[in-house]
Formats: sequence, C-alpha cells, structure tokens
Amino acid sequence: MSIPNEYIAKTEDVAEQVIKRGKNVLPTVARLCLIATFFEDGLRMYFQWNEQREYMDMSWGCGKFLATVFVLINLLGQLGGCGMVMARFKVDIAVGLLFFIVVLQTIAYSILWDFQFLLRNFALIGALLLVLAEARIEGRSLFAGVPSMGDNKPKNFMQLAGRILLAFMFITLIRFELSVWQVIQDIIGSILMVLVVLGYKTKLSALILVALLTVLNLYHNAWWTIPSYKPLRDFLKYDFFQTLSVIGGLLMIVSLGGVSMDEHKKKW
Repeated sequence: MSIPNEYIAKTEDVAEQVIKRGKNVLPTVARLCLIATFFEDGLRMYFQWNEQREYMDMSWGCGKFLATVFVLINLLGQLGGCGMVMARFKVDIAVGLLFFIVVLQTIAYSILWDFQFLLRNFALIGALLLVLAEARIEGRSLFAGVPSMGDNKPKNFMQLAGRILLAFMFITLIRFELSVWQVIQDIIGSILMVLVVLGYKTKLSALILVALLTVLNLYHNAWWTIPSYKPLRDFLKYDFFQTLSVIGGLLMIVSLGGVSMDEHKKKW
C-alpha cells in the first residue's frame, strides 16, 4: 500500500505546483469557461435573431412583439451578465441576471419536461453559485485584516451546492456506449467526480478531470469541423460549451478550495 500512497502524494505535489504557478490566471480562466455557454448562447441570439423569434412565436403563439422581447432579453442579459462577471463589476447582480435567464429559458423552451436538459440547467445554476462564492472571497480579500462579524458559512454553502449541482451536468456528459474504452472513461470520470463532490483529494481529482474532459471535449465535440449547413454542428457546439462550463466549474473549485475533507484533515 505504501507504493500507491507515495505515488498519490507525488502526484498531489505536482498538482499543487501547477496550481501555485497558475494562481494568478486560474480564477480568470475558470470564470471564462464557466460563462462560455452563456456567451455563446447570447451570440446565437444575435446571429439567429429571426430564427429565434419565429421559433418562440410558433411555440407559444405570443406574437412577434413578445417573441422579439424574449430574444432581446436573452441577448442583452447573457452578454451583459458575462461582461459584468469578467469585469468583476457587480457580480452579485450579474449572477442574478444570468440566473433569471436560466429560469426563463427553462420555461420558454419547455426544459422542465426534458430530464437531461433540466439537469444541465441545474448545473448552470451551480456554476453561477461558484462564481458568486469566488466574488465574495475576493471582496473579503480587499479588506484583509478588518475584523469580520460572521464566518464563511454562506460562502461554503454556495461552494458545496455549486459542486453538487455541477455533478448533474457531468451525469449528462456520460456516454452510454458499448465499448470497453468508453466504459473505462465513464467509470474513471464518475469516480473522480464523486471525489470532487465529497471533497476528498479535491484539487488533484478536479485537475485530472479537467485534463480528461478537455481532451474528450476537443475529440467528441469538434463542431468547427462540421459544415455550417448541417444541424449536427449546432448540437456539437452546444455540447462543447456546456462541457466547457463543467471544466470552468472544476477549475473554480480548485481555485476556491475549502469545503472538503482535505481542509478538515489539516485542522485535525
């Protein structure tokens, strides 16, 4: 047993070194990945303006005016919210705005009756909670040394809820294919995700998952290789940016730390 433990310890040391070297850019990269799916959807509202309006009008019979208002809210809400998150300007308001968009789309696109898409929307809410938790940590760091009236319970709750909800999206990314290699991928990925949720070897598990998902995302969801006139391109693009949000969530977990068995061990 000493050999595996020694190997894990060395791997953790390497992971810590990677985190330390990238600590200045890691939060920014994490936020960028997390909001990627909102940014892509906002751009889609702009480039598919007429198609989206016609779809809403046909689906709900709401008329051109309300359909236009829906598309406009989605376009401005998502692009504006993403810009605010990246600029770290009124992040709580930006998160609330993006949360409203998630709820609005869940109702408008009848996602409540599609279990897979519903899980993904829950995961997006989890990603937003992680963004909010990171913003709260950053806000406190601006007042380092000033006595605090409370503790980290709200922030810890947001992190824990965020990583649990993030696991929902990972479930939808599992491919149920009858091949040995695919089964191995699913098993390894699932084990690592469980470790992340439980908070055991969190940073190491999350970094391995980031590497695994990045490779698989580039391989399975290479939407840029599909001609624009094929519907498959839009499906792959959707999956690509959704997976990118999972990767961003995992990077945010690495960046935030806390709420884990690892941290409690240090106290013990």
